[in-house]
Amino acid sequence: MIDRIVLELGPWNWMVLGFVLLVMEIIAPGVFMLWIGIAALIIGAVSLLIWDAAVWTWQAQVLAFLVLALVSAFIGRRVATARIATDDQPLLNRRGAQMVGRMATLAEPIKDGRGRIKLGDTLWRVSGPDLPAGTQVRVTGSADTDLELTVEPV
Repeated sequence: MIDRIVLELGPWNWMVLGFVLLVMEIIAPGVFMLWIGIAALIIGAVSLLIWDAAVWTWQAQVLAFLVLALVSAFIGRRVATARIATDDQPLLNRRGAQMVGRMATLAEPIKDGRGRIKLGDTLWRVSGPDLPAGTQVRVTGSADTDLELTVEPV
């Protein structure tokens, strides 16, 4: 059955494959099927022009499709990465990283490596050497989760 469909469609097989890949990109976006679908559409257009040529066998078509798919995926990646602009506020959603370098006074003593400081209107959990409440500290880092700061005495 599939053989019959492939034989009846002829050069339109590539067009059908291209449109199927583009629909798959719409259903499950990931910007990968787009470039392969474009490659299939290009091979389909070329097939319409030179279908009866002796060199345009199915092996040549598949080879041309593979090369074009790789080239189009590479170009697509370059286009996509060129559109990513450098962020003018790299610490926007990283509150803990914004606090690095600030000075504060311990609101609660650091015991067993854990304590609290108040920066602005927020009480932050901190880790560092054991220190009494009221000690002046500097924030030297933040945990990956941005929920705990690392401090050292000034």
